[in-house]
Amino acid sequence: MADRRLQVFHAVAKHLSFTKAAEALFMTQPAVTFQIKQLEEHFNTRLFERGHGRISLTPAGGVVLDYAERILALSAELDTRLKEMTGEVGGLLMIGASMTIAEFLLPRVLGEFKSKYPNVLPRLIVANSETVESRVAEHTLDIGFIEAPSHLATVSTDVVCDDELQVVCAPSHPLARQKSVGPKQLTQYPFISREAGSGTREVTDRYLQKAGVEPESLSVVMELGSPEAIKGLIATGLGYCIMSRVIVTSELALGSLVCVPLAPRLQRQLSVVYPKERFRSQLVSTFVEYAKQRLSSSQTD
Repeated sequence: MADRRLQVFHAVAKHLSFTKAAEALFMTQPAVTFQIKQLEEHFNTRLFERGHGRISLTPAGGVVLDYAERILALSAELDTRLKEMTGEVGGLLMIGASMTIAEFLLPRVLGEFKSKYPNVLPRLIVANSETVESRVAEHTLDIGFIEAPSHLATVSTDVVCDDELQVVCAPSHPLARQKSVGPKQLTQYPFISREAGSGTREVTDRYLQKAGVEPESLSVVMELGSPEAIKGLIATGLGYCIMSRVIVTSELALGSLVCVPLAPRLQRQLSVVYPKERFRSQLVSTFVEYAKQRLSSSQTD
């Protein structure tokens, strides 16, 4: 087990924030500050420059960060290899997932995986794709499921399954009567958008730009980070949104919402990301392969 002080230091150095490090480590900020103070006393030098509400690494802090990353990686590998000598798949599995995947695709997969491997303790962190990817790169998550292509060179990416985004609106909305909707038609009606950093928003913006429509030309009436909240607003007739069809399966069956394909269709790939390093634990490898198989088959059922 690596020195807890190094783990805390690594989180602070990556976030350059005591508050964000505390959140990532599920600690209080005073506890994080105390650990850093102890480490600085141990090395008899300052590791962070503090001033004007910001912190930065000192030259000594940069050296410690380089070694901390190597020590933490080796410590984690040692723990995992020894556990795997028992031949059992088990242990804590830190998973991050975007809103859509976490709420509508992963619960069943996690339940089935836990039943098959009872010694596994999954912990699911829900955030937008950008945040999930960053936390995987920082090694505060083992793996992450995201809705947009990876932007970080320090993570590896595997495609999990395909997903189609469609226009979603109330049955009374003018777009509900269309067989398909072109990108230029989208500018004519009030639009409810996902928040910045959302994989859905990134994919949608890129689709519009490719079609010659600037995302800023949409008549955005509200930005929300919760697909459930967006569905509630759409049902009132306030506007339309663009989201995965899997999110509104129940509402389509009830007739409270309508899905209309875009023309051309908007397809994306859902991906799993994990740190780019030679060693990957048996637990992570087993779950990644299981999730890929189950999510891929669920999209074709």
